[in-house]
Amino acid sequence: MSKAEIIPAILPMDFMEIEDALATVKGAVKTVQIDVCDGQFAPNPTWPYRKHDDSFEKILHEQEGLPGWQDLDFEIDLMCNRPEGYVDEWVSAGATRVIIHAEATGDVTRAIGILEGRVEVGLALGIDTPLDAIAAHREHIQFIQLMGIDTVGFQHQPFDEKVLGRIKEARIMYPGLPISVDGGVSLETAPELIAAGADRLVVGSAIFAADNPYEAIERFKELAR
Repeated sequence: MSKAEIIPAILPMDFMEIEDALATVKGAVKTVQIDVCDGQFAPNPTWPYRKHDDSFEKILHEQEGLPGWQDLDFEIDLMCNRPEGYVDEWVSAGATRVIIHAEATGDVTRAIGILEGRVEVGLALGIDTPLDAIAAHREHIQFIQLMGIDTVGFQHQPFDEKVLGRIKEARIMYPGLPISVDGGVSLETAPELIAAGADRLVVGSAIFAADNPYEAIERFKELAR
């Protein structure tokens, strides 16, 4: 059994980028994370909020599905303010997991409540957000996502080692709650994250900027065994 699940993360500017990225990891993983930015909580808007794109409308109206939906589960990292206004459409789009950021403006509690019982719900915490922020939602979420970088919504950012201590602390404070780490995950940092107690590693550029993404995934899996 693996020590940690490897989850490739896509930060898509358009629908074609999702299609291309998923084609490179098909068959290598069970779950892929799609990073969704509204241009407010995270300053760089991404698909489907970057510009009008009828691909998302077709998915919502079940005219087509997310690429590879027959073989993949989709984890949506909702880097958006007022998440309560977005969550329904991502359930309709076929999300298996939805991640809400604790620092988002709007009604985080309501967003979690809308999702509860429909999909797996995660609460993401920025690198400086106290772990106590989890307590109010503990009974309504299925996992924690700890950010390993300072600024969300961008790839290729430097790893912040503070997350290692936060993983250990969260493991003590919230036993039994799986811990995912997103941001700064590389072949160099993965062993430290796994040793600290991470259950899931969300990997962006270290997979998709590699010469061979499939091979990169296999190297991460070897570290996680």
